[in-house]
Amino acid sequence: MENVISEWLRCPVCGNKTRLKIRGDTELKYFPLFCPKCRQETLINVKHLNTTVIKEPDAQTQSR
Repeated sequence: MENVISEWLRCPVCGNKTRLKIRGDTELKYFPLFCPKCRQETLINVKHLNTTVIKEPDAQTQSR
């Protein structure tokens, strides 16, 4: 069995650990990450243990 690096996924808002652990080969696209501490939900992408936040468009611009 290979040594696969894994890390706890951290909240991009408050920086605390979430309930998810990801491996080095995990890829997530448009994943709704919920933080139990700050109670925020954030859309993220993850590739090679690098997390990027997806900026959501304004709700008002979508309804037009």
